[in-house]
Amino acid sequence: MAQSYVETSLTGFQLINDPSLNKGTAFTEEERDEFSLHGLLPPHIGSLDDQIARRLHTFRDLANNFERYSFLRDLLDINETLFYGLVIRNIEEMLPIVYTPTVGEGCQRFSEIWRRPHGLFLSWPNRDRIAKILSHPRYDGIRCIVVSDGERILGLGDQGAGGMGIPIGKLSLYTALAGIHPRSCLSILLDAGTDNEDRLKDPTYIGWSHRRIRGQEYDDFIETFVSAVQQRWPNVLLQWEDFARANAARLLEKYRNSLCTFNDDIQGTAAVTTSTLLSAINVTGVPLQEQRIAMLGFGSAGTGIASLLMTAMMQAGLPEPEARSRFYPIGRNGLMLEGDPRADASQQSWLRRRSDVAGWELRKPGQIGLYDVVKNARPTVLIGTSGSAGAFSEEAVRAMAARVERPAIFPLSNPTSRSEAFPQDLMDWTEGRAIVGTGSPFPPVQFGGRKMPVDQTNNSYIFPGMALGVIACNARRVTDGMFMAAARRLTELSPARWEKVGRLLPPITELRSVSVQVAIAVARQAAAEEMAGRIEESRLESIVLANVWEPKYLPYRRCR
Repeated sequence: MAQSYVETSLTGFQLINDPSLNKGTAFTEEERDEFSLHGLLPPHIGSLDDQIARRLHTFRDLANNFERYSFLRDLLDINETLFYGLVIRNIEEMLPIVYTPTVGEGCQRFSEIWRRPHGLFLSWPNRDRIAKILSHPRYDGIRCIVVSDGERILGLGDQGAGGMGIPIGKLSLYTALAGIHPRSCLSILLDAGTDNEDRLKDPTYIGWSHRRIRGQEYDDFIETFVSAVQQRWPNVLLQWEDFARANAARLLEKYRNSLCTFNDDIQGTAAVTTSTLLSAINVTGVPLQEQRIAMLGFGSAGTGIASLLMTAMMQAGLPEPEARSRFYPIGRNGLMLEGDPRADASQQSWLRRRSDVAGWELRKPGQIGLYDVVKNARPTVLIGTSGSAGAFSEEAVRAMAARVERPAIFPLSNPTSRSEAFPQDLMDWTEGRAIVGTGSPFPPVQFGGRKMPVDQTNNSYIFPGMALGVIACNARRVTDGMFMAAARRLTELSPARWEKVGRLLPPITELRSVSVQVAIAVARQAAAEEMAGRIEESRLESIVLANVWEPKYLPYRRCR
């Protein structure tokens, strides 16, 4: 049953300084009497609609996107209901500010805008206090956590404690896009130090000003945290976010069978990319099992994408060796080949045999760059997770377009400043034939007198619905099968499924309803894999919707 009123013992300053309870000018005359608010508030009695209109006007009058990001962060820390009401009603305008690309600058400048506590900073010097910190009664209702150590923030590298902007942003989208109650969410930054020289030299830096701990000390720190989480909330959903390549995959692998956990950089990116490519196939008509995929940047995100796409190919009928052979991983030093000493455990099975390239024509002997891969392997799909701005060169893209009628090109790196290519350039270099999906938002492109929107292959299509589905069905674990179910459901919602000139992904404005549909598919798959209790199909939607919170002001009653 939906909550019909709020009961609290807080009054006066304590009440209006609690962001989860503050209603600002929307407190009624009776509530002002009951909770000692007269004098603290101006006499005008407004509504949520009034407040949203006033804040939207102020938001739009600000000079730049960083100021808008800072404004929204302050609003979140003052009045959660108003913040989410504003974001939900203006999602297309707000998403690039709350999250990518603006959140990148927010992380870089986090120390200068930090004002009020939000989430938890668990630092190495306080490692022995973690369990005690988590034990506070204010965290009794936590159902989901997003945690980062700030070492690989988007494509910007180590931001230390500034990485807290990522968990805050992710959980804001949990609520805005999937309706998960903000009181159920907890942002955590594991402060293991930083190797960012600018942060270490900055006297205003708010984090632990120390070089990053590494090796066994780091692993022990993570284990202390995980153990404390398991003891405090045995069934909580834990999302890992923006850990360095060396740690992301191995931490997921270490804990995925003992925690209800996932890594959005690895699994969420894989799911939305897989869905976007499946939608593109509706346009090109080339079956998935016939695609050849070049991947520039083969860290945790790249290997995650390759793994899920390979699974989809195998489900389409390809044997695993043949499916794996259709991928061309390209690292910093070119195509990754067997015997590469720089390859880690997660990359080993993807390395190309040297015999595969024995007959290739190369511009420079011994160096196999993107252009060489395009020219010799003739990929139909080019995916970028390199964080290297402009890495999709005009030469390579034109060479791809000369061999493929409808090349699918996905520059996925965030923020916008790290994108491998601009969509307008990709359309110009391919005579308008490219099918483009980007990681960050871009304005529409123009070609042949037509104005075409650019599909943002953003994880926000997946991870909020994933979290909602997991919470709604009380799943014990998060599986790759659940991510595949999410990807396929998103594909079913693609406008390109019905018309070849349609968009690959639903409009950003529909993300809240998309998240509900993704959540239903996730819950169904969790039950099918016996990761949750048995759920009747007829009850799936109602079970999910029962967990969707809507921002609105409720009447208050005072408990004494």
